[in-house]
Amino acid sequence: MPEQNHPYEYEIEELANRNSWHMFRIIGEFVEGFDALANVEPAVTIYGSAREFKHDHPLYVKTEEIAFRLAKQGFSIITGGGPGAMEAANKGALRGEARSVGLNIKLPMEQKPNDFSTTTLTFRYFFVRKVMLVKYASAFIFMPGGLGTLDELTEVLTLIQTHKIKPFPVILVDSDYWKGMLDWMRNTVLAQGFISEEDLKLLRVCDTVDEVVNAVRMWQHKHELGGKKAISQ
Repeated sequence: MPEQNHPYEYEIEELANRNSWHMFRIIGEFVEGFDALANVEPAVTIYGSAREFKHDHPLYVKTEEIAFRLAKQGFSIITGGGPGAMEAANKGALRGEARSVGLNIKLPMEQKPNDFSTTTLTFRYFFVRKVMLVKYASAFIFMPGGLGTLDELTEVLTLIQTHKIKPFPVILVDSDYWKGMLDWMRNTVLAQGFISEEDLKLLRVCDTVDEVVNAVRMWQHKHELGGKKAISQ
């Protein structure tokens, strides 16, 4: 396969060169993110496909409505800042008059920030962006998506499993979409002892907008947020 000359394609090799300037660039991205998101809490991070689809597509409509309803409850909405489900979530946040945060990433195939973010940051490094997507959230909502969505889902679950973050709600939207993965986790991964029943209990599956919003609200009412700002009752 011929080598492609993309400026951001081989990030790990770039870091392996031990150029100290790369470390300053990484620190700079963290500082910029911390400064920009300092007052964003309480917040919910919504993940999902970056593939573009029409605004009347059922997934777009549902994502926008979930974000809108949570925005009206006082939550900021954080997304990856791109098109597709991310755009729908930022649009819902903006419609709900909440802070709408888009954390974009530089990619070889350029991902443009969507037009519905009130706060937009663009990161070079995926790992910095991942920290920002997780750090300020009091719940994580996963709409149907591809490899990036699956990557974020397993990382959030691992962080909770290993007590690196609090066990905030991890909500999978659309039971039909996630059924195959959940069956595999239960019938193969759990059956062979690679995870525990408690790990599976970290996940909540919802199909309707009401179920998602109620799951976030019920958790907020029952648990101390431990440093995260509680929303008004």
